[in-house]
Amino acid sequence: MNSASKSVERVIAHRIAADEMIPNHPEWPLLIYPGAVALVGSDPAIAFEELFERNRWPAAWRNGVYPFHHYHSSAHEVLGIYSGEVTVQFGGARGIEVNAGAGDVIVLPAGTGHKKLSSRGALGVVGAYPAGQHPDMCSAAANTLQRNAAAVMRVPVPDCDPVFGAGGPLMRYWVRNAATTSRGLPL
Repeated sequence: MNSASKSVERVIAHRIAADEMIPNHPEWPLLIYPGAVALVGSDPAIAFEELFERNRWPAAWRNGVYPFHHYHSSAHEVLGIYSGEVTVQFGGARGIEVNAGAGDVIVLPAGTGHKKLSSRGALGVVGAYPAGQHPDMCSAAANTLQRNAAAVMRVPVPDCDPVFGAGGPLMRYWVRNAATTSRGLPL
């Protein structure tokens, strides 16, 4: 049997500026939850699928991360690493590199570019999107940047944090309130 055991709400947040090919999200940071899920059993992906489903982010796929820069302008995305380790570049060619391993969760606001740089072991990732959101697949291209950046801003805050539910850290970091955004949230 698999179980998802939530750790203390430890979050690493990265604000990523737009580049010339990828909009990234101008207001909301990429969120990393290190060691968020305790993995047990012969099929550890189930722990992520059940957790995400419980928090209204229905599991959409099991696979890895594409080895080219891409983003979704119509949906947020969560990645749950259930096996192996991966290094992902977020934000485009000048973005940040993040190393993640089994049990880690990464939440990408709409518009966040991502590309697998390398992996070790048998990489396994569960991906999901908030209920009612359907991802498109956008490549890094300057000719669509303005249109896609506008679409990113229309994607609503999800009802729940994919790991901690309605009162989780995502709800504190992803605020669509000009007063809060201008003074900034602690990262």
